[in-house]
Amino acid sequence: MSENKNKLSELPFFLNLSPETLALIEESSTVQCYSNNEIIQLEGEPCLWVAFIISGSVQVYHLAKEGREQILTNLMPGAHFNTVPAVDSNCNHRASTRSLGKTKLLRISIEKYRLLLKTRADLAYHVLTDFAHRLDHLTVLVERLSLHSIRGRLASFLIDQADSSDEPNLWTQDEIASHLGSVRDVVGRTLRSFMDAGIIRREGSKFVLLDRAALEEETQF
Repeated sequence: MSENKNKLSELPFFLNLSPETLALIEESSTVQCYSNNEIIQLEGEPCLWVAFIISGSVQVYHLAKEGREQILTNLMPGAHFNTVPAVDSNCNHRASTRSLGKTKLLRISIEKYRLLLKTRADLAYHVLTDFAHRLDHLTVLVERLSLHSIRGRLASFLIDQADSSDEPNLWTQDEIASHLGSVRDVVGRTLRSFMDAGIIRREGSKFVLLDRAALEEETQF
């Protein structure tokens, strides 16, 4: 494989793909690099390609008419996006994305991507498995937004971050607020409340979980 693509087999998503499938992905793809905080795509635009993250990370978000952002997720190396619109008749981006730090993407045109799915069963299976994980994530997100208070949603967010096997993200309070469907001041007050109660401790730009049981209890409200 070329220097830009030889890390494919090391990424979690591609670990169990056959050498033949990896070779076809390389032949069908191009590499695109982005600088920090660069807009990659906008919601509603036609989807022309599927992307796999080689390095860096990508933030997926919705932008409301009044300009308020709802951060859906931050994607790490090995993750992919645009896989849904690429196979849907409504071939438009479902969300906007931006780069977080210097980011390198492997991009495959939707025509070549569809052909790979039809001819490479191992790739199709991996994509379907990831769809299932994403559906679970979105189901939980909708439940938290509709049924739980900001205090409960923030507690769930902190637990998710503590349990994540990915490299830790240094979320700002603005980003946390956007992710939870709230505002910075409310998130800040709730974090201080958790610290005052001895549930979490702040160490520089990070929060350390001190009382998991108490935080789990907060998720019920």
